[in-house]
Amino acid sequence: MPDFSIFNAGPIVLQSGLTLRDTKIVYKTHGQLNTKKDNAILFATRFYGTHRDNEYLIGPGRALDTNRYFIMVPDLIGNGLSSSPSNTPPPFDRARFPDVTILDNVRLQRRLLLEVFGVERLALALGWSMGAQQAFQWAAIYPSDVERLIAIAGSARTSPHNFVFLEGMKAALTADVDWRGGWYINPPQRGLRAMARCWAGWALSQAYYRQQCYKDWGYSSLEDFLVGFWEGLFLNRDANNMLCQIWTWQHCDLSANEIYFGDFELAMGAIRAKTIVMPGATDLYFPSEDSAIEVSLIKQAELRPIPSIWGHYAGGAANPLDVAFVEQAIRELLST
Repeated sequence: MPDFSIFNAGPIVLQSGLTLRDTKIVYKTHGQLNTKKDNAILFATRFYGTHRDNEYLIGPGRALDTNRYFIMVPDLIGNGLSSSPSNTPPPFDRARFPDVTILDNVRLQRRLLLEVFGVERLALALGWSMGAQQAFQWAAIYPSDVERLIAIAGSARTSPHNFVFLEGMKAALTADVDWRGGWYINPPQRGLRAMARCWAGWALSQAYYRQQCYKDWGYSSLEDFLVGFWEGLFLNRDANNMLCQIWTWQHCDLSANEIYFGDFELAMGAIRAKTIVMPGATDLYFPSEDSAIEVSLIKQAELRPIPSIWGHYAGGAANPLDVAFVEQAIRELLST
């Protein structure tokens, strides 16, 4: 039996002007919505993540305590469960799947909360990586309806350096002769393996590799780690789905809409939520100095870097010490 529910949103007109027909958002809820409907938390998913990947912070006695809060985890479009290149029928399947923005996702999530649960206001919006991008967008586009915000290892707007990093990932994948412009017959395995090795150098820090922390995960050598973990991870992913979400990531900008017309400072200044921004201290995607700039533009915001050598993975479930640090921040913010 599936461990999720599906919100059938019907046809939606995207920011691109194209219509995504029969749009579906997979989601999972934890805990109970109270009678006032004021205990709702939205925990957005990361790049190629699913609702299952967010469970490390959810449960009785955890920071996202299911005895107190109603936690909604919607799956990002393009992850293979929600509407994606891999599960959409022609003519918008595979390489023809339309470009989808963070705002497109957030507006769908808003509909889901209103139409299914009658939730108008969030006690907290949070997420890691691309999840943080969605949480930022929520707080900017619905400023009166997001009471608190936690952005973990993510940004409100993709930086030029981050954009270039993702260009390299796309190039490694699409150089495979089997790619065929996205209309591949067999998965482009050489491209997926190349992409995996490129990604491995960005996701974790220099100190992580210097200290050979991968051995704590049971990998006997660096090559064992690159093949066993990274190649194994990426070979299980659909290439078109990843490119769909990479486009979404690259074009993240919470001001790129008809409300703020590209005025980033105005959009950031509109955020009313009490905010904690938590970059990984050694994150190569979203460095702390970029987060510090964003924090300076938000009225009630604190910069709290995660003191970890785990790079971008400091924001996820990989290291128990980092998880404890993140949970402490969530508990503090929810207590205000």
